[in-house]
Amino acid sequence: MSTEATLARRLSAEALGTALLLAAVVGSGIMGERLAAGNIAVALLANTLATAAILVVLIEIFTPVSGAHFNPVVTGMFWMRGEIGRAQALAYVLAQIAGAILGVAVAHVMFDLPIAQSSNAVRAGTGQFVSEIVAAGGLVLTILGIRRARPEAVPQGVGLFIASAYWFTASTSFANPAVTIARAFTETFAGIRLIDVPLFVLAQCIGAGLGAAIFSFMIERTGASEPKARL
Repeated sequence: MSTEATLARRLSAEALGTALLLAAVVGSGIMGERLAAGNIAVALLANTLATAAILVVLIEIFTPVSGAHFNPVVTGMFWMRGEIGRAQALAYVLAQIAGAILGVAVAHVMFDLPIAQSSNAVRAGTGQFVSEIVAAGGLVLTILGIRRARPEAVPQGVGLFIASAYWFTASTSFANPAVTIARAFTETFAGIRLIDVPLFVLAQCIGAGLGAAIFSFMIERTGASEPKARL
């Protein structure tokens, strides 16, 4: 198979995987909000379970094809580590963003909503900014740490981290620039104002860098492969 065909398969996997992720995030948010009768905690729980579950499935399916990044900061992290070329990384990011927007549109169609919307959900402030640093940093640390110790457990690790971070971060753990951009185009439970997107993306980039640095300093450079005895 030619290099171009192989790249096309990888980009298709990134676009489709990210689209399915956003369809699940937005679709479950809509369903949860409709069925929860105003109980936001129940709606968030439904949103959490659907998102974590689809992440495990999508990573299992698409890892052999594209690596199953579905996230520009994950792609950027692998580029910084020299595991993916710059041109391919840029193509991945564009595919992820396009797929994410498509996934939101599909969710709207499934629930008989206008395809194109603009969110008015306010997500601003120091707490939100710090939350996205923590969420993206924790996600990158989860991926790198589990990949080193038990590569086959990465899908479950990512799903569990995101499920947890939905509840312990004030932002409900977007942790993904493509997801953040796409969610600006839905006036539903999962939305975010377009004006708040740049701050979220900046925080996610900072967090991803910190997560990679922590992994490098605490684990990779020490050559740690086995857990140390507890003190």
